[in-house]
Amino acid sequence: MTIMESALLPDDAAEALLIGRLFDPETAGPRPVVVAGSFLVDLFGHTPTVSALLELDDPEAVVRQALAGDARRWPLADVVRTAADATVPEDATALRLLAPVDLQAVKACGVTFVDSMIERVIEERCGGDFTRADRMRAQVLQAIGGSLTGVKPGSPEAARVKDVLIFQGVWSQYLEVGIGPDPEVFTKAPVLSAVGPGERIGIPAFSAWNNPEPELVLVVDSGGRIRGCTLGNDVNLRDVEGRSALLLGMAKDNNGSAALGPFVRLFTDSYTLDDARSESIRLTVSGQDGYTLTGTNSVGRLSRPFEELVGAAYGTHHQYPDGFVLFTGTLFAPNEDRDAPGMGFTHKPGDVVGISSARLGTLTNMVAPTEDLLPWTFGIGDLVRYLLTQSGVESTPRGTR
Repeated sequence: MTIMESALLPDDAAEALLIGRLFDPETAGPRPVVVAGSFLVDLFGHTPTVSALLELDDPEAVVRQALAGDARRWPLADVVRTAADATVPEDATALRLLAPVDLQAVKACGVTFVDSMIERVIEERCGGDFTRADRMRAQVLQAIGGSLTGVKPGSPEAARVKDVLIFQGVWSQYLEVGIGPDPEVFTKAPVLSAVGPGERIGIPAFSAWNNPEPELVLVVDSGGRIRGCTLGNDVNLRDVEGRSALLLGMAKDNNGSAALGPFVRLFTDSYTLDDARSESIRLTVSGQDGYTLTGTNSVGRLSRPFEELVGAAYGTHHQYPDGFVLFTGTLFAPNEDRDAPGMGFTHKPGDVVGISSARLGTLTNMVAPTEDLLPWTFGIGDLVRYLLTQSGVESTPRGTR
């Protein structure tokens, strides 16, 4: 296996059932694929979308049929070349990996870790002004007694803490979803807009305080079953959200603001939902200025179980006919200074962001101004036209993400 392949795949790739998507220049469209040794095998003839595959009770059976047949194969080394090296310029027509989901809605939970919850409170208190963060952090920590670790959301103890903090005048909407009865769930990105490994993520010109959010992302079918997981970067504009929580869409949903990949690892005997609960997700940011930031998101420290988060998104109150993916939140909230003291961390163009896990692989993306990214042009209508074309019905597909 080449260095690029080993950098992308999980350590136990030989035992893993890894599903992804690639852009195929020959047909000018996206194909669902499965990793098979040093190759990616086309699943399109058996299931044209990842969403459809995950609706099956036994997706492994479809994979076995594809592997046993004469489905197209692409050398993994050719496909991962750009995915493992985020410095390669984008080419909308090149053979490359895409985000490993397609028709699923892209949802996210926020404030699911106590540590990051406190950072959200600080953002709110600063009004989005990062120069005030250190002073506000000290005041907030003093007001809450240093830590809320161990407080179970929605519990009687949490209700008592709420009463105390309201009395002290420091209650916040972020504390409400952090330790209150209901978690925060929001729409992170439109269907088909997420970028994949090797593609650039964007920071809009209107943001001066922002950061990556390395997260475990659950992949859920239309019946609410968690079928697997992948890695994600919930790119966050701290200054925008800090001005007002009503600007959450502006802070969270922009071109290149949701990265997913490199593959969806389906749950099997070798990797289960309980394995996902104990994931340790590593973050590395390497700047062109020589700056390096590292961090870890320990999924086991989530304040709410996966099932509670999924239940807040899906149920009798809301359904997803093509399934959905759910960012589960991050423990990581960088507050170390990158430049001048007291200025904190923010992205710069050219930052290479690596999000990795021993059992899920590595998602690598480079930061660029959002305004410089390739426009998002491939939507649901384009996917429908591509599927019709591949079935022999005349249509005119366009480029794809």
